[in-house]
Amino acid sequence: MRIVVAKTAGFCMGVRRAVDLALDAPGKEQGPIRTFGPLIHNPQVLALFEERGVNVLETIPAKGEGTILVRAHGVPPAVKQQLKQAGYVVIDATCPRVVKVQSIIKSHAAKGCAAIIVGDQDHPEVISLLGFAGDKGHVIGTMDELTALPAFDSAIVVAQTTQNQSFYQAVKEWVARNHSHYKVFDTICDSTEKRQAEVRRLAQEVEAVVVVGGKESGNTRRLAEIVAESGKPAYHVETEADLDPDRLAHLRTVGVTAGASTPTWIIKRVVRALEEMPLRRGTGWYASLLRGQRLAMMTNLHVALGAAGLCFAATRLQNLDASFPALSVAFLYVLSMHILNHLTGRAEDRYNDPERERFYSAHKWPLTALAFAAGALGLVAAFQMGRLPFWVLLAMSLLGLSYNLRLLPDRLLPGLKWRRIRDLPGSKTLLIALAWGVVTAGLPALAAPDASWLGGSMAILWTTILAFVRTAFFDMLDIQGDRIVGKETIPLLLGTKAAMTLLKVMLAVSMALLVTGAVTGVFALPAFGQVLVPALLLGIVLNHERGGLLPGLRIDFAVESLFVLSGGIALIHAVFGQVL
Repeated sequence: MRIVVAKTAGFCMGVRRAVDLALDAPGKEQGPIRTFGPLIHNPQVLALFEERGVNVLETIPAKGEGTILVRAHGVPPAVKQQLKQAGYVVIDATCPRVVKVQSIIKSHAAKGCAAIIVGDQDHPEVISLLGFAGDKGHVIGTMDELTALPAFDSAIVVAQTTQNQSFYQAVKEWVARNHSHYKVFDTICDSTEKRQAEVRRLAQEVEAVVVVGGKESGNTRRLAEIVAESGKPAYHVETEADLDPDRLAHLRTVGVTAGASTPTWIIKRVVRALEEMPLRRGTGWYASLLRGQRLAMMTNLHVALGAAGLCFAATRLQNLDASFPALSVAFLYVLSMHILNHLTGRAEDRYNDPERERFYSAHKWPLTALAFAAGALGLVAAFQMGRLPFWVLLAMSLLGLSYNLRLLPDRLLPGLKWRRIRDLPGSKTLLIALAWGVVTAGLPALAAPDASWLGGSMAILWTTILAFVRTAFFDMLDIQGDRIVGKETIPLLLGTKAAMTLLKVMLAVSMALLVTGAVTGVFALPAFGQVLVPALLLGIVLNHERGGLLPGLRIDFAVESLFVLSGGIALIHAVFGQVL
């Protein structure tokens, strides 16, 4: 099954802002914290808020306390005033695009203009807009309702920000023909326009489209309607549990889009479930191959193989012999530490990769045994390399094991929030990158008496950069899940734009390192061929930046395979002696 994920699927700017405010509120604002009505139309996100202690207030009491977040759809001004009078601290999470429409209506209503609002009568956004129109507001949802309105001396026409673009276009054309003196505003959010335009194109390319989002979400329902209008089957689901394998498993191409209130982690779960369907029913060699790929990724065997490949490349760059113990150390250490990271990081995997979380929960003890066995064998291999590599690896292993341990008791420095190594902002990305750099390039150099200090340092820097970009890029893909569980990763600390710029700069530096090392003679000739690895990784990063993201397991496998490719390039040169 080929799965095509819409580039515009998922949170829009306004929803992301509202969700961020709700997630930040428990640690910053006066409690108890509530939202007035559902913050967004997504039951899974609302359930998440409840877990964080952010509940829904449906009616305004005479007296209250704490903090109220105004929903992304907005509320009438009278409601906001009531909340303040009741004693609540009010945080306005209204989408800025909705605020703009509210301002248009408010200013023209003050001049006596009628406000014709094209939208759903009972939708929270429309209710909020009516509050700014006073007795001048009129809601229409069909052409019949529009033609039934009386003629106004002066009027404005606005649309609910998530309105169907084609319907609003028909409204504008009718108004231009019959009431040309009305003032018409294009208030449909550009995110909505792009989302609807893309789903029209997507429906022409695939056999069916899965639309992910809350059943009460108006913009999600409109996406499903647009697909249905194209003549293709549309399956509106809230989660992967709503997917019907009988209708989907036999399809060769399936599109996936999502409403503006659907988080990335829900979309990823749906995509993973779609990927699993052919595996569960398939019996041929291709299905077996995909199952093997999935198992290799779940158990981190493919990641470890990539570390061994990178180790082979780094040793060849330094003109060192790639010994079996050195390759074994890279393979076994990375296998051990990555398994342990997933065993202790199941909270974030619940959102970022629920399939992996279920796999690790179901096979907790065998995976734990594998992790410790790999770690022990890695130390044995390091001892064969020499005493110094052994002690360095032992220190790294102890550091890795203590990553999740509370090193400072609460009674010491009570105001300090950093009690574990993992509490330090960005620590995971930095430590993983440094560990990869040491085991893939540093330990082989330490074990070789004739190793070049400069060559070893440059090789460590090169492998560390690649590992950093790899880890930070995966953090970028998992940014919503990490934010939910409170992990402070590099993309969350810097912001996605700054983090993306950092990754591109670092990849450029890694390519410059290879070329400089090869030209100056510090690196062996395979350095030119190794430029392909960061270049391909840069291509994946740029593809993600443009929104052309490969879905689910495929992008993870593609990134990890680049490190295997690095070893393959070095191996070909070692065997054939060719400059690649």
